[in-house]
Amino acid sequence: MMQGIIDLHHDIFFFLILILVFVSRILVRALWHFHYKKNLIPQRIVHGTTIEILRTIFPSIIPMFIAIPSFALLYSMDEVVVDPAITIKAIGHQWYRTYEYSDYNSSDEQSLTFDSYTIPEDDLELGQSRLLEVDNRVLVPAKSHIRIIVTPADVPHSWPVPSLGVKCDVVPGRLNQISISVQREGVYYGQCSEICGTNHAFTPIVVEAVPSKDYGSRVSNQLIPQTTGEASAKMKE
Repeated sequence: MMQGIIDLHHDIFFFLILILVFVSRILVRALWHFHYKKNLIPQRIVHGTTIEILRTIFPSIIPMFIAIPSFALLYSMDEVVVDPAITIKAIGHQWYRTYEYSDYNSSDEQSLTFDSYTIPEDDLELGQSRLLEVDNRVLVPAKSHIRIIVTPADVPHSWPVPSLGVKCDVVPGRLNQISISVQREGVYYGQCSEICGTNHAFTPIVVEAVPSKDYGSRVSNQLIPQTTGEASAKMKE
């Protein structure tokens, strides 16, 4: 998805360069040939049918070349993946997020659910970004179709990750769905873009894409023990 946005940007920028060169040439030519030192008595041009037709047709054709790929990309971004590899539910809170890997839920007591809080500045390790790092990242397999179901628990929230080309706004009582496909392994950051309260700036999103062959072991080692421990503690209470 993000690659399509980048390609569209490059295509539009190509047209912008052509327009810039064309308009600049006209301006420079006009300044050169109609300088007051060369034309002491200026000519009066009242009407030019040909130039008016050309300057009306060509600017209308250019947006058509831009609109066709833009609409194609827009509809492809809204396309629903019928058979995603995994489904993750993201629940927005004031001011943290809860993630649920519903594909691995065996029961309510052992559901694969965890909370993701921003790491305070005093607890940051070397190399971690301030106001961007969280204690529990969202693990996803690379080169796979992933469905994200987003909903808030209290006030309007959003789930944006600019480097993945996704942004989803949600309101209480509604479920929104987006699809992503991370093509490269790495860590992708995002921040809430809805004014959700006092600590709006302290609800970052961190998505870590890992190789598909390592995804199962990473999830079982990092997430399942934590959620199982929390469920056991709740059962003891």
